[in-house]
Amino acid sequence: MEIYNFSKEAITSVEELREIVGVPHELIIKKSISFIDDHCKRFISMSPLLFLSTSNSEGKCIVSPRGDSQNLVKILNKQQLVIPDRSGNRRLDSMINILSNQYVGLIFIIPGLEGVLRINGRGTIIKDKEILNDMSLKGKSPFLGIGVDVEECFVHCPRALKESKIWSSETWQNPENLPSIMDMFHSHLKINGVELDE
Repeated sequence: MEIYNFSKEAITSVEELREIVGVPHELIIKKSISFIDDHCKRFISMSPLLFLSTSNSEGKCIVSPRGDSQNLVKILNKQQLVIPDRSGNRRLDSMINILSNQYVGLIFIIPGLEGVLRINGRGTIIKDKEILNDMSLKGKSPFLGIGVDVEECFVHCPRALKESKIWSSETWQNPENLPSIMDMFHSHLKINGVELDE
């Protein structure tokens, strides 16, 4: 397999990028606010799913989905929110990243709504029981949470979700044709030399 050299036709400056794409309209720049207003609060309260983006001190990035039937996020005030850390695979990729680089990006999604809410800020891993006990799910409180000091909030245009028709069930694949997560999991283990008994 030939590896393509992306640097051959790479954009290397903001000036070159702007020359091709142009500049955003003033309204697009000014839609960003620095706190959680009532509109953002309502959006967050209706969102059962968010995507958390982090990177480590070397700039290596990950995006992690976080979802709950309830208590997905607790808003403490106009500048702070908390994401509970539910029991999972214990990889802790996002939290380990936050220990070396506090900057986080969040995307909140509401089923059926094509626009999304983006929030940027700084994350801190917390173990404050007073906060976390108030975020219990099925009778179990999280041991840890990610406290976010909010620096920027804005709605993102609906183009991606609209054009992908993600909420339109007639575009969904037949379940029998979907990738098997377990098959992928076992295959990737095998690539790394781990064989599981059938």
